[in-house]
Amino acid sequence: MRLVKQSIERDGSGTMTLCPEEPEDMWFAYNLIRPTDTVRASAIRRVTTESSTGSTSSTRIHTTLTIRVTGLDFDPQSSQLHVSGRIAEETKYTKVGQYHTLDLELHRNFTLEKAEGWDSVARELVKEACDPVKSSEAWAIVMEEGMANLCVLTGSRTVLRQRVEGRVPRKRGGMTQGDHDKGLGKFYETVLDTLLRQLDLTESKPILLASPGYTASNFLKYVLEKATNTGNKPLLAQKSNFVVVHSSSGHLYALNEVLGQPAVLAKLKDTKFTKETKLMDDFMTLLRKDDGRAWYGPNEVEKAAEKGALGRGGGVLLISDALFRAQDVAIRRRWVRLVDKVRDVEGGEVRVLSSEHESGKKLAGLGGIAAILTFPLQDLDDDEEENDEELVEPNINGNESRIRS
Repeated sequence: MRLVKQSIERDGSGTMTLCPEEPEDMWFAYNLIRPTDTVRASAIRRVTTESSTGSTSSTRIHTTLTIRVTGLDFDPQSSQLHVSGRIAEETKYTKVGQYHTLDLELHRNFTLEKAEGWDSVARELVKEACDPVKSSEAWAIVMEEGMANLCVLTGSRTVLRQRVEGRVPRKRGGMTQGDHDKGLGKFYETVLDTLLRQLDLTESKPILLASPGYTASNFLKYVLEKATNTGNKPLLAQKSNFVVVHSSSGHLYALNEVLGQPAVLAKLKDTKFTKETKLMDDFMTLLRKDDGRAWYGPNEVEKAAEKGALGRGGGVLLISDALFRAQDVAIRRRWVRLVDKVRDVEGGEVRVLSSEHESGKKLAGLGGIAAILTFPLQDLDDDEEENDEELVEPNINGNESRIRS
């Protein structure tokens, strides 16, 4: 993402003009734009005109529209973002209040004005989006004989780029070893061709190969032999980037266990999602110890923050980005206040976990919020009767689910 222009007042009001430069930027825009915000971007509008004789004609015109956002639709596979709303500024072709859906596109500027002002979470998100090192951090292929899932791991999410399936004959029922090897070789060829279409060989990034048994290691052997026989020097230069690890299956869900393995953590030690995975593992370890240093849930974490247990010296707030996509402005403000208190007042660490990463999905199962405390606290969950109000929070799929507040 490129910050083209910003005009933010001291009270947080104002606008920012941003330019998405790669598909990952659409994910940041999806998390940044909220209902009741104002978005201005180029658009195509169908306009119907009537002649003096009463006949009508319809034409598509290019224009620039400003809408008050009512909803967003994000496709994680294609990284397409559609922003719906009512037109906020009248133009030659439109009237205030009419509906329109803006399709935000790569390399096309859009201007955003936050209805409730630019709070600290929104500004931090823009800062992260405009960080030049935020792009894809690693590739992963989770595979077994006849199936491979090619994924790209970014700082914010895990994207399944393509699934490859092929028929590999079993060594039974009349099938010979030669039939099996031939089918497996054809499968490996398809996987490699698919990877080469996605991978930029000029970049040096880790490539994780995971499978049950020896499928991944045999695939790596095939890749290196193929590169040697064809004289593909750029592919051979990637040899040190490959990491072969074991997984329980070739399905995508096995990627979570893969990312927690020591060999992978060592290879990806400086990446954002590895740090977040380690924090979640540390939290779960403390939770199992049940020594009062790990708590989860809105009430419990807020109480811990009020008691100063999330400050300097090891305090960590783990919060899902899905909570900041709540439709209710009051709910969003609640979490922004908590983030500001922990980070700016108490001096603790704040990690906003992506709901598209495995660590974020694990956090979502705990209510979307958890904390590692600097000192143990007991019985934070004993005062539920103090507040019976229910708040509506978004889940990781963008729908709404109820949690206690």
